[in-house]
Amino acid sequence: MRLARGDTLVVASHNAGKVREIVELLAPFKLHVFGAGDIDIAEPEETESTFAGNAALKARWVAERCGHPALADDSGLAVKALGGAPGIYSARWAGPGKDFAVAMARVERELDELGTNDRSAKFVCALALAWPHEPPHLFEGEVHGHLVFPPRGTRGFGYDPIFVADGMTETFGEIEPAAKHAMSHRARAFAKLIASGILPA
Repeated sequence: MRLARGDTLVVASHNAGKVREIVELLAPFKLHVFGAGDIDIAEPEETESTFAGNAALKARWVAERCGHPALADDSGLAVKALGGAPGIYSARWAGPGKDFAVAMARVERELDELGTNDRSAKFVCALALAWPHEPPHLFEGEVHGHLVFPPRGTRGFGYDPIFVADGMTETFGEIEPAAKHAMSHRARAFAKLIASGILPA
């Protein structure tokens, strides 16, 4: 199945920053895009053990409740010295109030408690695009880098203010959104989605 210009595509997320970034990435394809929260579809419980599994779960959940194709993103920060944590629990580390200052402080505290100087980390993104009652299409991307403390920058969202991608000196919270869109984990997953031919030409 393919999308055509003007088709409705629902982003299976209530994260305003994530929805905004996905809407910006999809802008060239002239789709009618909005978030699941705009049509009062509740978020499902994320019960899978991988980013891809949770993305597929969320895409199917929203597509089957709204009758439109749905695009879900499950993404997060994987810190090498923490065994890949917070990983799929990246949002949960921010607590019920989604306070990522709390989450970033926890990452710093746990690294300090380990007594390690290893700050290597990666962002991982899994995208799932599902039509109602159809198996989802999956696309994954990663960007590698290292962490810095204290957090720097007010652009971006989530863990962006502590992540510096390889080859860069500024955090994702400091760089221009266009620069992040060109090389982020989400951009790399999107490149695979675009290459699949599912989006409008």
